[in-house]
Amino acid sequence: MTTSHTSDDNSVNGTSGGASPAAATDEAVRAELSRLRDSIDNIDAAVVHMLAERFKCTQQVGHLKAQHQLPPADPTRESRQIARLRELAESAKLDPAFAEKLLNFIIAEVIRHHEQIAEQPLTSDGTRPA
Repeated sequence: MTTSHTSDDNSVNGTSGGASPAAATDEAVRAELSRLRDSIDNIDAAVVHMLAERFKCTQQVGHLKAQHQLPPADPTRESRQIARLRELAESAKLDPAFAEKLLNFIIAEVIRHHEQIAEQPLTSDGTRPA
């Protein structure tokens, strides 16, 4: 007897309709993929929320810098942060170069925000709008 597998029919032809071992494996693989993808989706959501919290803090830093005429960028701090993040990445078994690229992207966005804040006109009480 020969077996036939199609995307619509996972049963073995010529038998009493039992699932083939390949069909059971396919189902197990789909279930594992679904479980892993659900975890990835949860982690992605957590990353987005953590980034949102981080940007709330950096916005406050931007306002403080603007109020005191401090430059939007702080290369010394940025270098320390990159070195710190590379060490964290290594200990977490994450590619340090990837972690550095990610932090550089975030830092560039923070600096852009700080520049925008510094360009805002002062209100009557000498502050910038939030």
